[in-house]
Amino acid sequence: MTVHLETQSDLEDAITILVKQDPRLKQVLQVAGMPALRRREPGFAGLAAIVCGQQLSVASARAIWGRVSAAFNPFDHDVLKRARADRLGRLGLSAAKIKTLKALARELAAERLNLDVLAEEDADAAHNTLTALHGIGPWTADIYLLFCLGHGDAWPAGDLAVQEAMRIGLGLKARPTVKQMAPLAEPWRPLRGAAAHLWWAYYHAVKKRDGVDAGATATATATATNKVLNSAPVVKPTPARRKIPTKATRDET
Repeated sequence: MTVHLETQSDLEDAITILVKQDPRLKQVLQVAGMPALRRREPGFAGLAAIVCGQQLSVASARAIWGRVSAAFNPFDHDVLKRARADRLGRLGLSAAKIKTLKALARELAAERLNLDVLAEEDADAAHNTLTALHGIGPWTADIYLLFCLGHGDAWPAGDLAVQEAMRIGLGLKARPTVKQMAPLAEPWRPLRGAAAHLWWAYYHAVKKRDGVDAGATATATATATNKVLNSAPVVKPTPARRKIPTKATRDET
């Protein structure tokens, strides 16, 4: 059965289960605090936004996506299928990304692709469906499944931030490779997506050296964290390691 992370409560329940099943994650949660659920728009628009942001800074990605999404109303695959490539280029899209968006639009128009059903499929099968499409790499596929569809078992094995967080949090000698990430995450099925949220939060906390982010949800997430920690077994802290990198891997089309 596929687990979905639709609400903050869903994520907190999943992490509570993970910490009880794997005591190593207690120390990770202590440092990271309870992560906030991250969701994006589903469907073609959500996938297109991720494609637009490949290999770009957050600021640049937001700027380009803002121009692209504002230029078409409604923003859907039929509109993009008919859009002129030179117009898309003036909005800031590279030729490779235009080709990817056009290919996606054709697949959806021909009903050879249904993005909605991927939320109910096995995470690995859904991942393979997406990466078989032109211009959709592993990172894009996993980010779409996790953030746009709320797939509870999507596992971004190629994300450098998750890899580095696991190196530190699990006390590994080296950052795990993509191939090594699969067996490392196997104990967290079918909640690998929730584990990814936790590892991203841990990465941020270690890099910033300031614990949980302040904000409107700080009190609620701190309360949830304490509840989980109080019910979980104690685990020996992992020694600090060298400074971690500042960027995560993103696909390029």
